[in-house]
Amino acid sequence: MPENDKIDKKISINEAREAIKSAEEAEEIALQEEIWADEEKKHSHIEEKEILKIEDIVLDELPKDHVYARYEDIDKDELQRDIEKIKESIPSVGYDDYLHLRKLEMWSRAATFSGFFLLYVLAALELSIGLSGFGFWILAIISASLIGLGNVTRWADITHPILHGAYDKIPNIPVEYTKRGYARGYRRYIDWLDWIKPEAWEYEHNIMHHYHLAEDEDPDNVERNMQWLIKSKTPMWLRRAFVYAFAMTWKFTYYAPNTMRILENKERRRRKEAERTSYDYFPTTPSGIKLWKESYLPYGLFQFVLLPLLFLPLGMQAVWTALIVLIMAEAYANLHSFLVIVPNHSAEDIYQFSEPHKSQGEFYLRQIMGSVNYNTGSDLLDFAQGFLNYQIEHHLFPNTPQSYQQRMQPLVKQICRKHNIEYRQESVWKRIGMTIDLMVGKTQLKRIDGV
Repeated sequence: MPENDKIDKKISINEAREAIKSAEEAEEIALQEEIWADEEKKHSHIEEKEILKIEDIVLDELPKDHVYARYEDIDKDELQRDIEKIKESIPSVGYDDYLHLRKLEMWSRAATFSGFFLLYVLAALELSIGLSGFGFWILAIISASLIGLGNVTRWADITHPILHGAYDKIPNIPVEYTKRGYARGYRRYIDWLDWIKPEAWEYEHNIMHHYHLAEDEDPDNVERNMQWLIKSKTPMWLRRAFVYAFAMTWKFTYYAPNTMRILENKERRRRKEAERTSYDYFPTTPSGIKLWKESYLPYGLFQFVLLPLLFLPLGMQAVWTALIVLIMAEAYANLHSFLVIVPNHSAEDIYQFSEPHKSQGEFYLRQIMGSVNYNTGSDLLDFAQGFLNYQIEHHLFPNTPQSYQQRMQPLVKQICRKHNIEYRQESVWKRIGMTIDLMVGKTQLKRIDGV
């Protein structure tokens, strides 16, 4: 087939897929385009209601040999009606939800500042009494862990819901806590400075991942992205060793370049050009230059040059100590975020679909069948897991606050039981093991072809 015909066919497939949108995706795209166009819009104010308290629904445990309904046998229209009843049962987003966010933000900032305080103490003790050995590394590890925890929770607990617009409808909310104002322009350095460019992640995650979950267009399909390793002749132990090393750098090596690639492909589709399939890591091409200028350099210079230099008054040894701790913190942040993010949609019991969804009810069904929750409980436990332990609820209601997902969970479980759909919820430690098995080719995703 001539190259131009291949490109035209790819474009026609993309156009067909983009014509199939859920109500949430259409709303998300409209809002995103509006922000990027920098149009003025007044936020509508809705009446704040008392938060509805939902008692936990206790469901009898099913036998181990229970057989769940087949995909084609589930009444997707009725499932849609039941899911949308949950939306009606939960009051509008209110000030209490904003206060819940601020509490999580306080915890995240406290972890960061505590980590840097310990780093200062470590550098001062090293200068004053020559602290070294076991005592040095204990303080260094604790400091790095706290700084890393602050990094992860700033992304997962704060940035994630805000960039979904979860708090936009709260009357009189500060603009910096809305999708329109958070991490925009200079506020990136205040709100969320990381390897990842906020606008690129917003499009890759909010649009391409959320509304094409488990489809060919999902950019975060772990099994597909790891085919080069799965199909290699590398020994299994070496594959696993690679995955562990990758997990310590995955924001730098995968997420930043992938989000920039997906955002660039958005523009390429508009221009009816072939999409880019590879990463440009080096600043030798326009895409590579953009990656370094907008992703790598802003965070890299701030985190590993400017911050260590702040310790210069304590001497060059303090600068090197700060750099070592910050590198350790980066490794921790990558490992922690990998642990709570990647297993959400990656294991042998998660489904992959060969065609886009065709209705809202089918969209809801795929969010359940393509996601898994971890153990849930107190705000502290949920905070440590970035509230990604409510992944099913988050994918069903992506534009709602974290506090909503806690209240919706028992209702979603009840609906899954009604329709005989498996509601997966297990320890994050078990799920990461299943994910690594998938990444090295020991297992495969389940597949439903023709739908």
